[in-house]
Amino acid sequence: MPNVRSERIKYPDHPYRVFGVAHWIATSLTYRLPTLLWITEWGIWPNSENHHLYYRLRQTYCDNRLLHESPGHLFMPHEAEDLASFLEVAMLNGWGGYVLTQAGYVNAFFSHDEYIDFFAESDPCLEEVRQALGIANH
Repeated sequence: MPNVRSERIKYPDHPYRVFGVAHWIATSLTYRLPTLLWITEWGIWPNSENHHLYYRLRQTYCDNRLLHESPGHLFMPHEAEDLASFLEVAMLNGWGGYVLTQAGYVNAFFSHDEYIDFFAESDPCLEEVRQALGIANH
């Protein structure tokens, strides 16, 4: 898409700071609207994956399906804290995927290579991302 702008950030240097990024995405980027977390990459770093924790989180939704059977999860507005937890686990597991918001102002791709690409149709939409995550203006 020619009109799409993007901003890339690296994951925090310390794993314990990943939750802060995941929580900001889940509570601010989504505007507390329905949001799809779609896992598209897994198994790349199998020694760092905590499937047990991921499946325990899924079980809280009475969902016992395997990741390859159901790689997406739609979070409702009141489930922002759950989205933050699922996203944190996915990032720490070295998985990749998308955070696709109903708001549509900014969406994100998180990579197994420890970065997040934020996408928007205009630079002002990305400015909030830059300010919140401490990215220098371009």
